[in-house]
Amino acid sequence: MSRVLTIRLTRVGKKKDASFRVIVVDSKKKVKAGNYLEMLGSYDPRVNKADIKGERVKHWLSHGAKTSDTVHNLLISQKVIEGKKINVLPRKTVPKLEEPKSKAEEPKADATVTTEVAEAASADTIQE
Repeated sequence: MSRVLTIRLTRVGKKKDASFRVIVVDSKKKVKAGNYLEMLGSYDPRVNKADIKGERVKHWLSHGAKTSDTVHNLLISQKVIEGKKINVLPRKTVPKLEEPKSKAEEPKADATVTTEVAEAASADTIQE
């Protein structure tokens, strides 16, 4: 049975005050406290601060470790690796499409029509 190594995040910290460790773990094992091969760094999303050991990440990647999508994006933003970021939004969500601007223009059109009618009415009263 071959080992598939994964570089991923594991949550640590208090309730409602999350911080994460970047770890290397065998993908076949469950992640429990301390049940990982090596800790490669940490990430605090509240202050958007990441401390990652770039040399060790490159070492594990050269030995065939795969990164999770979130860790991949984190490594790119920290300039440890190069590439394009991966969309990690849920697949069920559909990106918002821009609504047609005709709905926004309709009130403006009504406003111009009412001002034209008002001007015509005032012009009729002036002529009389």
